[in-house]
Amino acid sequence: MDLVRLSRLFSGPCPMGLAILQHLVPLRARWAGGREGPMWPRAAGLIRLAPAAFSSSLSRLPLGPRSQKNTGSLSSDPGQPSPTATQEEGEEESFGTLSDKYSSRRMFHKSTAQLYNLRLKEQSVEEDEEGELQPEAWQGPRNTPYWYFFQCKRLIKEGKLAEALDLFERQMLKEERLQPLECNYTVLIGGCGRAGYLRKAFQLYNDMKKRDLEPSDATYTALFNVCAESPWKDSALQSALKLRQQLQARNFQLNLKTYHSLLKMAAMCADLRMCLDVFKEIIQKGHAVTEETFSYLLMGCIQDKKTGFRYALQVWRQMLSLGLRPSRHGYNLLLGAARDCGLGDPAVASVVLLRPREEMVLLQPPAGGRQARRRDGVGADDRLSAWLHVEALERQLFLEPSQALEGPLEPQEAGAPGKAQPGVETKAEPDRAVALPSAAPEPPPWGLEANLLTPGAVPSAVVSFGTVTTPADRLALMGGLEGFLGKMAEHGLRPDIKTLTLLAEVVEPGSAAASSLLTVLDAHQVEADLTFFNTLMRRKSKLGDLEGAKALLPVLAKRGIVPNLQTFCNLAIGCHRPGDGLQLLADMRKSQMTPNAHIYSTLINAAVKKLDYAYLIDILKDMRRNRVPVNEVVIRQLEFAAQYPPTFDRYKGRNTYLEKIDGFRAYYKQWLKVMPAEETPHPWQKFRTKPKGDQDTVTVADVDRGPGGRSKTLV
Repeated sequence: MDLVRLSRLFSGPCPMGLAILQHLVPLRARWAGGREGPMWPRAAGLIRLAPAAFSSSLSRLPLGPRSQKNTGSLSSDPGQPSPTATQEEGEEESFGTLSDKYSSRRMFHKSTAQLYNLRLKEQSVEEDEEGELQPEAWQGPRNTPYWYFFQCKRLIKEGKLAEALDLFERQMLKEERLQPLECNYTVLIGGCGRAGYLRKAFQLYNDMKKRDLEPSDATYTALFNVCAESPWKDSALQSALKLRQQLQARNFQLNLKTYHSLLKMAAMCADLRMCLDVFKEIIQKGHAVTEETFSYLLMGCIQDKKTGFRYALQVWRQMLSLGLRPSRHGYNLLLGAARDCGLGDPAVASVVLLRPREEMVLLQPPAGGRQARRRDGVGADDRLSAWLHVEALERQLFLEPSQALEGPLEPQEAGAPGKAQPGVETKAEPDRAVALPSAAPEPPPWGLEANLLTPGAVPSAVVSFGTVTTPADRLALMGGLEGFLGKMAEHGLRPDIKTLTLLAEVVEPGSAAASSLLTVLDAHQVEADLTFFNTLMRRKSKLGDLEGAKALLPVLAKRGIVPNLQTFCNLAIGCHRPGDGLQLLADMRKSQMTPNAHIYSTLINAAVKKLDYAYLIDILKDMRRNRVPVNEVVIRQLEFAAQYPPTFDRYKGRNTYLEKIDGFRAYYKQWLKVMPAEETPHPWQKFRTKPKGDQDTVTVADVDRGPGGRSKTLV
């Protein structure tokens, strides 16, 4: 169609072009499907053709109302959008979306029940996390932070640290959403300190700092205490040193209680040198040194098992020279040093304990100095005097053997030491040394006259130490049983059950002093406990006196004390014959008590020493019958018993001791397959709390467990 025909179409007597245009505009978008293609510009171009023809033809035609309306729309300004154009643009935006409705199909991928189960678990975990982020509103009565402080304090005193932590973290913080105070954190850190829960204590401390709460002196005291009580000393020492550096960087002044906690940490986790460094810092800061301060120094001495007893005696003398009155706890620490630690080099011990040098004589405090210190505080003169005491003590403690022999001592020039009584040697004449009558049939029942606990109380005839190897020898250096109790009476102290239990561990077994312990117990009106009698039984059993250990059982019944598993374990130490061990197991069965792994380990140890494989099999059968879990010690003992000796040759000769080893090895192999193993619990396991709903945690291993497999992990 050319332009001439098109002009004729609109200029004719019957204007059919207008009717066509009326239907062309609504159908344009339907034909084009909403696309912005070249059809609309061409249609617009067709309308703009021959403007003169359009205007002339339209002017000659008699238009009706409808035609006038359409004509007005055509003759309006093309720059302004019309309502029809707006409708067309909306239809163009939906172009290409109809195929999703009619031509799309669902795709089905292959899956397994395990993957579907894992997807459901992940969905449940997400829902649980959302529930934790948005906890339910608290329905109970509104409490205050001080109420939670007293409740946590009560639970910690009752030994319920896990319940106190759950009360604070779940109910107070999550449910009631209260803002905690410094006291809330401090009481929980203190509870963690008594239990040695190091990680939780520092976690609470960090949370406390994030909430902009200022820690108090009690908070730092509890933090140093948790480091001292932690079962992992190396990591605890690192945490304590880091905390101490932070406090020094802030120039934070510690009080005496916090220093004592720091000194306890140094004693338990470090060595005596660090204890003395902290001790010097206490003096520099102007704090008054008390008996408790020296108690922590004694704890540091006990950590040195080789020379700790000499260190403890030197620290004790230093405390007495300062005019401090010892306590019962200090005497108990001395007994612990005598039980666990040695004297060290006898030459050095003789120099520092018997005849100190002139430059090592410690300064005596002036008369009334203690009262003046209490009245006026610690002055500069007192601090200087105490500093000199500490310096002299440090030189004495870490004296080398070569330095000890440099200065000639008059008593040591008398002669060479001879075979002495366990403890000391004496000098009868200036030319030779004579030992005390160690060959006497009965030594003095209450110990020696020499007592090293008091400075200057050593007789001038004593020149050097002899053989000091056993705890009884070290007790003899402190005056024996009578001399030790006499020193306690001089300071107005009475022994408690812990003191008498320690004395039972250090006295000579089978001596008159050991037999008189029950008399001393009744004389001081001390109520005996099961630990005291268990100690007496263990001492008798180690000597092989099983009947003497059993003789204490009626004494227990008379005093109304019920035996426990530790009592039978002490009796098992004296069961060297198979009949005694099997009879002990039968007696426990009659008493309706199940032996534990420690009792079986003690019996196995006696059987292995004699290579009695028949006795070993009987013990293992009883252990299997009672289903007692096996620990690492028992496995190590049995593995040693199941090994052939290095020089064993069954074809060379007959060995009567190893005739039944093959039968034991066969039974032991089958026994291992059916026995349960004992899992060593984590020290902090009982303090870790679960969420309130016992929520399950999904692990990767759940994918291989099949449908319904779930695993619970403790948070």
